[in-house]
Amino acid sequence: MELLAEINDRISAAVWGAPTIILILFTGGMFSVRTGFFQLTHFRHWIKSTLGSLKGGGNAEKGSVSQFSAMTSALAATLGTGNIAGVSAAVASGGAGAVFWMWISALFGMMTGFAENVLGIYYRKRENGIWRGGAMQYIS
Repeated sequence: MELLAEINDRISAAVWGAPTIILILFTGGMFSVRTGFFQLTHFRHWIKSTLGSLKGGGNAEKGSVSQFSAMTSALAATLGTGNIAGVSAAVASGGAGAVFWMWISALFGMMTGFAENVLGIYYRKRENGIWRGGAMQYIS
């Protein structure tokens, strides 16, 4: 059992080591530069399209999901006790400076998520009156 744990630790260190973290941040930085820092320059549009749709009831078709519902579902999937525990563990082990680096990572991570959503919408197809899209659609 110890051998299995050691193998798992080595694979985890190789996959989640510094090169992978740098690659993820570089990719987010590249998307940010190529889109003109969309996450900052279009912040007002994001708020208007998501939270602002609460006032007008949104423009979702019957049987589809509104923009606000999609946003809250995405946030529910990404925010959870693991992230809360992760932030507290990072602050406990790295101090208050860890929060700054989490903000920087999140700033660039927004663009990787944005790029994934754009690809999912670009390559979506309508089959039998139902939209099909997302990662599985554009990977195939």
